[in-house]
Amino acid sequence: MSNNTSEVAVITTDHGDMVLEFWTDVAPKTVENFKKLAREGFYDGTAFHRVIKGFMIQGGDPLTKDPGEEHRWGTGDPGYKIKAEFNDRKHERGVISMARAQHPDSAGCQFFICHGTAAFLDGQYTCFGKLTKGDEVLEAIATCETKGGGGGEKSRPAKRQGVVSVKIIAADQA
Repeated sequence: MSNNTSEVAVITTDHGDMVLEFWTDVAPKTVENFKKLAREGFYDGTAFHRVIKGFMIQGGDPLTKDPGEEHRWGTGDPGYKIKAEFNDRKHERGVISMARAQHPDSAGCQFFICHGTAAFLDGQYTCFGKLTKGDEVLEAIATCETKGGGGGEKSRPAKRQGVVSVKIIAADQA
């Protein structure tokens, strides 16, 4: 098994692939958790359920595998929480970070990829990597048509923004 820094995530979506490098130096446990879930196929068949143009696209909720559970999308987790690893990396376009509830240590599996700069999240959410390929895929998802979601926010994609799979591969194969 190769070491962490030489691996990347390939998120295959309905719009194509996004490749993400990991920041194991600042968020080792978060990276480890994401890789573990990806290797188990946890993210396969999920969707980006929350999309806010100019801000971010959020996914990783296992409940999004079931369209009948749409009213609960955004609340799913892997059955556990991980400790936050806040760091000095900035939330800017292409950065992947863990979504969480109000409690700092409430992240589990949901993540978001920044579409714009979100400096107000810096130091409060765990950034753990960055897009190296697939900015046009991020753009396609982030600019999709949205409708009302939870809490009156117009952030639910009108058309499913599906995640086919998340695979962890050697960086030199991406």
